Amino acid sequence: MNPFAKILTAIDFSENSECAFDYALIMATQFDAELTIIHVINEPVDLRGFYVPHISFEQLEKEIEESAVKMMAEFCAARLGTFTNYKTEIITGIPHDEITGTAAKIDASLIVIGTHGRTGLDRILFGSTAERVVRSAACPVLTVRLPTVY
Repeated sequence: MNPFAKILTAIDFSENSECAFDYALIMATQFDAELTIIHVINEPVDLRGFYVPHISFEQLEKEIEESAVKMMAEFCAARLGTFTNYKTEIITGIPHDEITGTAAKIDASLIVIGTHGRTGLDRILFGSTAERVVRSAACPVLTVRLPTVY
């Protein structure tokens, strides 16, 4: 029995998520698992009714999604090497909801996600996607923090 047959990792193209991705790829390789790589486009603020002279709201959404698709393709080309058992998704929504929802949909056995390790006021103001995923995911979650350089 493979305890980690399907691994989900969420990337936002930050250094933190790239570090978490490296762990997800190592585990997917080690366990011969299918790797699902998602990027969640945070629901944009609706700017309709405000003066935005050069672009419509729909055009802005389209450009954000096209950019995310391009970044995902470049990311995968640069980071996956010979690993081929993967799929990608670009999703629009609330990150922690979409991560746990996608994990449930694909029946993920593990979620690997980066964390900023915020504490105190930063954590209260900005919240933590990783913490919300840990609290609501139906499968184990591995949170990865960037190594501290001394």
